[in-house]
Amino acid sequence: MSDLFSSAGLEKAAPRPLADQLRPVTLSEVIGQDHLLSKEAPLARMLASGRLSSLILWGPPGVGKTTLARIIADHADMEFVQLSAVFSGVADLRKVFEAAKARRSTGRGTLLFVDEIHRFNKAQQDGFLPYVENGTITLIGATTENPSFELNSALLSRAQVYVLKRLDKDAIDGLLKRAETHLNKSLPVTEEGRQALRDMADGDGRYALSLAEILFDYSGQTEFDEKGVAQILQKRRAHYDKGGEQHYNLISALHKSVRGSDPDAALYWLARMLSSGEDPIYIARRLVRMASEDIGLADTSALPAAMASLSAYQLLGTPEGELALAQTVVHLASAPKSNAVYSAFKAAQRLANETGSLSPPAHILNAPTALMKDLGYGDGYQYDPDTPEGFSGQDYFPDGMGRVDIYNPKGDGNESDIKNRLTKWRDIRKAKSG
Repeated sequence: MSDLFSSAGLEKAAPRPLADQLRPVTLSEVIGQDHLLSKEAPLARMLASGRLSSLILWGPPGVGKTTLARIIADHADMEFVQLSAVFSGVADLRKVFEAAKARRSTGRGTLLFVDEIHRFNKAQQDGFLPYVENGTITLIGATTENPSFELNSALLSRAQVYVLKRLDKDAIDGLLKRAETHLNKSLPVTEEGRQALRDMADGDGRYALSLAEILFDYSGQTEFDEKGVAQILQKRRAHYDKGGEQHYNLISALHKSVRGSDPDAALYWLARMLSSGEDPIYIARRLVRMASEDIGLADTSALPAAMASLSAYQLLGTPEGELALAQTVVHLASAPKSNAVYSAFKAAQRLANETGSLSPPAHILNAPTALMKDLGYGDGYQYDPDTPEGFSGQDYFPDGMGRVDIYNPKGDGNESDIKNRLTKWRDIRKAKSG
């Protein structure tokens, strides 16, 4: 029945979303990816050469991955087959591969486009390898997730990875102007309203056109400002995958802002993560790590504060408990920084691995039995609080190993006093051993 409608030309009259009506059909119509498609850019040069290799298109939603794959297929003069990893399985792939082998025997190649390719598991991805390797198919995979994490290294080694960027202000404006020209009417928005629309799109061209399509229905009535646009359109949550690259990118940004003593940026990234739906408990645990790793003894209140924010959130929940996280973020970002304990512990671990099973020196071993006393356990041990300086200066490293200075505080914050004490004790130890 659908074939009858198509042959009668009725399909063309069926309603189509504005984003589909404006889908580019040539490379010159693609907006926002000049780093790939300008004359000397790598993907443009590949297509111009006529030698198409398998490739992975990686980028956020709505930046043209599927569109670009279709345009490449037109350039390639190959049989174009499209699958979605969301709706396809091993049986579907097997049919595609068998058809591609038969087609190849007649001298025609197959271009297989797989949308959301990261949804295939590792075993399914392995299934592509022999067919990509021997040229039965040329694969174009589209993914919103970092290929380094989601795709097999073997598959990545057989494909070029091209990164598509989220659309910037100029690119979104270009799409909106193209829509106005196509519909022969202006968006009913003020400049502030247009900016609100761009902000809501968040770099997603398809979503920008979907929002614009709603606003076009109000053409001729009035011009909507930022508040009016917000009333008509519902702002969506920013793109975020709690198990994907965005998760790691944002927590890295928060951690490095705290480490870099920038409370303003740290608060921004905290707000971004919370508004995107990140688990506040995960953030609280990372704050505990920051307190130990980047501040340590330079501010001895940092770790208790981080632990308190975790407890406060567990007690209060969202939204009240989020303020405790914000307070701790500012505390940690504003605190003096020292990784001396972190570095010292890493050095101690390396030293422990290198020295094996060396025994402690006999003078610091307890001697609860007569035999152990006869063996010299505890012989010569000095009780530090009884010495005039409250410090005996004895060596506590294994016999024959020699002393190693592992902990070296920078001298910022509370570590200033610690550094002075350690310097004094090291001088006493040298004098007594000298």
